[in-house]
Amino acid sequence: MPNPRLAHRYAKSIIDLALEKGQLELVYADMKFLQAACKSSKELVTLLQSPVITADKKNAVLAAITAGKVTEITTAFNKLLVKKGREFELPEIVEAYIEQYNTIKGIHKVKLTTAVEISEELKKSITEKAAKESGVASVELETKVDADLIGGFVLEFDNNLVDSSVARELRDIKKQFSKNLYVPAVK
Repeated sequence: MPNPRLAHRYAKSIIDLALEKGQLELVYADMKFLQAACKSSKELVTLLQSPVITADKKNAVLAAITAGKVTEITTAFNKLLVKKGREFELPEIVEAYIEQYNTIKGIHKVKLTTAVEISEELKKSITEKAAKESGVASVELETKVDADLIGGFVLEFDNNLVDSSVARELRDIKKQFSKNLYVPAVK
């Protein structure tokens, strides 16, 4: 079961330690690595969530995956999570760390979903426009392709949603036809 309060507390503790040791950027890179590992391997997340697999095996797997790729802080943190029985929270803690890092650095996330892949030039243009319009220094653009949109785009930014997709337009037209005001209701 997701526990955002716990994830934020653990993320805050590792961010504080990274700041204290002057390794904020290195630990951020570690968290991006762990995020990619968790997203690409459903088996890893299942292993971390499994109550049947022993802590020693979980430690061994995490150590094998991260060997030589993460800092000592992250390695010790992973061991601590397993020792405390909180390893199943690792994906959520990683997300919370990245969120807190972005807040510290003033980075705002923009998520763009399109029906087809867009060019790097267009991505750059969208990033610049979002930074200019919102008045923030840095924008991180995350793109996703969803053919179900048919055309157009969906933009998510600072808890705002701009849905300019053809699929939404078609849904709106369907609603209008279902509420045909020009045909009197039969009583």
